[in-house]
Amino acid sequence: SWAQRGAVDSAKQMIQQAIADLLDIEKLKLESSHKFQLADLGCATGTNTFFAVQNIIEAVDAKCKLYSSKHWNNSQSLGLEYQIFFNDHVGNDFNTLFRSFPVLWQYFAAAVPGSFYGRLFPKRSIHFMHSSNALNWISRVPKEVVDINSPAWNEGSIYCSGTANKVLDAYSTQFKNDIETFLDARAQELVGGGLMMLILAGLPDDVLLCQTLIGKSYDILGSCLVDMANKGMFSKERLDSFNLPQYYPHLDEMKEVIPNNKYFSLERIETTFGPSPKDITSNIEMWASLLRSGLEGIIGDQFGNEIPGKLFECYSKKHAENRFSFDEVKDLIAFNIVLKRK
Repeated sequence: SWAQRGAVDSAKQMIQQAIADLLDIEKLKLESSHKFQLADLGCATGTNTFFAVQNIIEAVDAKCKLYSSKHWNNSQSLGLEYQIFFNDHVGNDFNTLFRSFPVLWQYFAAAVPGSFYGRLFPKRSIHFMHSSNALNWISRVPKEVVDINSPAWNEGSIYCSGTANKVLDAYSTQFKNDIETFLDARAQELVGGGLMMLILAGLPDDVLLCQTLIGKSYDILGSCLVDMANKGMFSKERLDSFNLPQYYPHLDEMKEVIPNNKYFSLERIETTFGPSPKDITSNIEMWASLLRSGLEGIIGDQFGNEIPGKLFECYSKKHAENRFSFDEVKDLIAFNIVLKRK
């Protein structure tokens, strides 16, 4: 999960600046009873969530100390107690997550299972929300892309490559609807003036997903699944009904969907480039492991738990055979977005 850690690290300065500029300490003092509640949405099971949480806590502490020095001529904190909610889908292994806790932590922790495309918390209860590398997972595969009678049927592909306009439109519509649902739910849960930091991967202008490292990798995965279906390991019908519920937006899509929500002001949106594809693919086994960590569950659910091991063994071999086809892949970008509840 080191690539995801890079996204968390790259957003640290933006989080610090957003909290320094936008967090209303006076309002927090009046309404919080010295309690600061923070939610990480899509926390998964690794330690990256702890680094993100720590970055936020340190920034809030720094803002409180600055407030104290200005108003009381000392640098004492406000004595805030932090409560952190770690959220992911109901099948997430929260036991593994909590066994990975830092030796020392300065907050009260709780797991909140459930989809973040719905309500998770009481109204006006959360001061800061964070989500990193999670919103690319849409709530469901658009039904049109798995319907053989639909013009958007995604025949011969397991993802939204960007080459078929009807498929692209179906995924884009689902993504925009999901983001609207996500923001409406968060608007109810955040306190007035509460902040939210969203980090998700996207595409530069005029770049299709099939031209990126992720897209090229999914093409190879798809070809491996075809080989396995041809060997009778599962039916062709089962393969045809499989598409990844992922979408990678362009910048203009993000600028369209975020400001349309009446509950939030868009404070900042920045784009950064992720790790170089050449750096990642120099170690094929590591890249295959990274892919497997994100996809094993959904692949096992569709084809059986015995399939992922064989699939990624096939993937590593085919990637090595086609190593030079990765030389021209395009970079993904990361969107770092700060929103404030009106």
